Amino acid sequence: MYAAILNQKLVTAVGEAAEIYRQEKVLNGVDYRCPHCHKRVILVISQHKLPFFKHFRHHVSLGEKEEHHLSKMMLKSAFTAIGFDAQVEVPLLDGQLRSDVLVSPKLALEVQCAPLSRSEFIHRHNLYRQIGITDLWIVGKRHYLEKQLKSTQLIFFRENIRWRHYYLEVDPNLGIIRLKYNVCQAPISRKLKYQIRSFPLDERGVAEFWSYRPQLRSLNFDRESERKYLERQIKQKSNIGARLAEKLYLARLSIDDLPEVIFSKSRHPGEKDNLSRYLEQRKTSH
Repeated sequence: MYAAILNQKLVTAVGEAAEIYRQEKVLNGVDYRCPHCHKRVILVISQHKLPFFKHFRHHVSLGEKEEHHLSKMMLKSAFTAIGFDAQVEVPLLDGQLRSDVLVSPKLALEVQCAPLSRSEFIHRHNLYRQIGITDLWIVGKRHYLEKQLKSTQLIFFRENIRWRHYYLEVDPNLGIIRLKYNVCQAPISRKLKYQIRSFPLDERGVAEFWSYRPQLRSLNFDRESERKYLERQIKQKSNIGARLAEKLYLARLSIDDLPEVIFSKSRHPGEKDNLSRYLEQRKTSH
């Protein structure tokens, strides 16, 4: 689709892309409509094809394949708009690997909307390392980070000095990348705390995302809540409760014997719980 309706006037994809390159507009910052059905469309631009419009579908009706495809196209367009020769579905290593969005010869974006095993992730990650490309993983709705950590989410975490442990989500419905950073896990439970910042999927949003340097806050957990969580797990004989109860028994300790810091100090996502680490250190010192 090479034309769309904007403010009751017909505009061309080529003309709109030219205004974006001249920085007179931001990518998809206006309400384009299909000339035929009048539903919303988005502008997709590329350095090797003519710009075009594509129907925009809300994620309530998107399957994982549609969510994946639309997310890739929006990411590609945003990075192309700021000057990268971004391409989608690029075969690498003689077809052993296919990059969702190859932003540059050194950076690839992987958009993960479907389930992914740890072994498959490691395989793909190692292939990228083999050819010297940094793989940045951005997840769809299935993998969004909420208030409690799921084991399947651990593979998507990254860490740097600016954001500490961080997690990236794409929302094609809102047209944003969502950065969840300074992620901390509770001392014993699976509870999470983090800071959030969203960036529009346009050239300004992507540029801001790339240079974002936030002020990191101290994120604390309620020690009494963590203590009660441990007591409840032991009483209910859950997997974690049975495991920790056995460790306490072998150390000849009760919950009341434990130092308060075990229940107050946060940990990195997926890191061993504070009680297990304390008991291991205690065993070593004795």
